[in-house]
Amino acid sequence: MKKLIMTVLAVLLVAPAFANNWGLGLRGGFGEDDPKAMKEAHDNFGGDLTQAGYAFMGIEGLYEFNLNDEANKLGLKAGIDIFGENEWKRGGTKVTEDTFAIPLTVYYRRDGGVQAFSWYGGAGVTFIKSELESGGVSEKEDKWFPHVVAGAEYRFSRLFALGLEGKYNIDAKLEKSINGHKGVISDHSGFSAAIIAKFYF
Repeated sequence: MKKLIMTVLAVLLVAPAFANNWGLGLRGGFGEDDPKAMKEAHDNFGGDLTQAGYAFMGIEGLYEFNLNDEANKLGLKAGIDIFGENEWKRGGTKVTEDTFAIPLTVYYRRDGGVQAFSWYGGAGVTFIKSELESGGVSEKEDKWFPHVVAGAEYRFSRLFALGLEGKYNIDAKLEKSINGHKGVISDHSGFSAAIIAKFYF
C-alpha cells in the first residue's frame, strides 16, 4: 500500500508537465462468479457458500497518448482491485477467501471533449491473488488471465469525468485445496461492471 501511495503522489507531482494526459480513477462495482464453477465448488466442498458474486473497489492510474489528433487517444492503465471476503461453511468448519487483482490494460479512447460523452475499448491481462484460511491454515493461489473492457464516460470538466465500464475476464478460475478439501470457491470468469470517477491532470 505504501508503494501505491508513493506512485500516486509521483503522478500528481509530474502531472503539470503532461497536462491532461494523466488520469486517476476510483471505481466500485460488482461481478458474478461463474455459475458452473460455483456448482462445482458446492459439489466438491459441500456446505454453503456465502456468495455467488463479488463486489470490489479499486484505484487506477492512466496515461494517454494523442494519436493523429486530440480526439483519438491510445491509453495505458494499471490499477488494483480489492474484492469482498468470500466464505464457505460446512458444519463447524469455516473457510474464508481474501482476493485482490492487478489489471493492466491497453485501450483506444475516442475523446468527445468537455461536457460530452467519450467511449473506449481495450484488452489486457490481470494478475489475481487469493488466500484461503481455515483454522490457522492458509493456502495461496495466484494466476494471470486475459480480459477485455469497454466503457463510456461523461466529461463534466477538464478535470473530472464519471463513467461506466464493463469487463470480461477469460479463464479466471482459482482452484485451491485446504484441510484436505480441493475445489473452487471463486471464479471471476465472465462479466463485471463498475462505476468510475476519473480525475484528469
